[in-house]
Amino acid sequence: MTFNNLQLIAPLQKALSEACYTTPTPVQEKSIPVILQKRDVLACAQTGTGKTASFALPLLQLLHLEPERGNNSCRALILVPTRELALQVAESFTTYGKHLALKHLAIFGGVSQHHQVNALQQQVDVLIATPGRLLDLLNQRCLSLNHIKYLVLDEADRMLDMGFIHDVRKIFSRLPLQRQTILFSATMPPEIQQLSDTLLNQPVKIAVTPPATTVDRIQQLLYYTEKQHKPSLLLHLLKDEEMQTVLVFVRTKYGADRIAKNLTRAGIKAAAIHGNKSQSARQTALLNFKTGTIRVLVATDIAARGIDIDDMGYVINYELPNIPETYVHRIGRTGRAGANGIAISFCDDEEKEYLRDIQKLVNKKIPTVRGHVFDVPLMHENDLKAKHPLHTAPAKNNRNKRQNRFFARKD
Repeated sequence: MTFNNLQLIAPLQKALSEACYTTPTPVQEKSIPVILQKRDVLACAQTGTGKTASFALPLLQLLHLEPERGNNSCRALILVPTRELALQVAESFTTYGKHLALKHLAIFGGVSQHHQVNALQQQVDVLIATPGRLLDLLNQRCLSLNHIKYLVLDEADRMLDMGFIHDVRKIFSRLPLQRQTILFSATMPPEIQQLSDTLLNQPVKIAVTPPATTVDRIQQLLYYTEKQHKPSLLLHLLKDEEMQTVLVFVRTKYGADRIAKNLTRAGIKAAAIHGNKSQSARQTALLNFKTGTIRVLVATDIAARGIDIDDMGYVINYELPNIPETYVHRIGRTGRAGANGIAISFCDDEEKEYLRDIQKLVNKKIPTVRGHVFDVPLMHENDLKAKHPLHTAPAKNNRNKRQNRFFARKD
């Protein structure tokens, strides 16, 4: 299967070829033909499976093939939970739609609305928006949704986690009843299923993997340690210079700042990203991370949404999330676009309950690294010894060689 088999128009095929895209992912293969048929879609797809192209490509084609209209009203609305994801989706529309005469615009909070309002006065075919800023502009009568024909709700479960569902319902009440609706979610909790029942009309259901499972190509490793030893363990791992492009997850904004400062003092180029950072500071940190100017990005869960780097080699859960579904979102930042990835989790005694919930959700016992310098043997008492394939299998490539370094070593 190639993109040539998906009945995409020549301008889209040309853009995909220039971006070196040849083979669609499973979610793209299943979603694109259905969306082109103007059917509603309910898709459960993990982060990193190529879902943005799954809706962006067919929407661009449908909009391009429609007759010219006589006004500047927006025809497609894409709702996303964070500004980072809004920018990421907008970047994808730029890439895929470069040979089409269609305009898109991303609007989000955290910045002045002046330029966004001015841009809305021009022709905008696709509007990419976070719920809060969109509601603000709707209430100020800066735009109308009366001509929306296509609606995408991206990362619906994260919308739920962040408390946006009430805002989302308000937005839905202002949309035309006759529309095509597409809902993507990495997990499918009951609340999202109920939401889809009220919004979608006989949707085609697409699930490329079972709900809440993690991408198989991601190597998951667990380090038991005491809470006070986590900073030292992180520095110990980062001594390996092969670990480039490392995303470190923490639960609090204060923790993100503290860890980034500690790493910087230790000579490791790092930055923190969280909700208290200005939009310009967040964008600068992301750009520096993507270009390799900094090696480590320390992030809270909400701030990390929308980070999409194909060669993200490593994710480190410095603190385990108290919501198991969040673990799936976190480690999905690596192992993207067909690449391998390594997800490392630190676990102290207070977090063992979180670990049990995570392993129950993903239906997998995360292999434990034993004998490292900050290990806590007593925490292994109730742990079955996990025999990981890399203990016996020879390394096949450089990435596998790097993976072997994370298992018990003599220091």
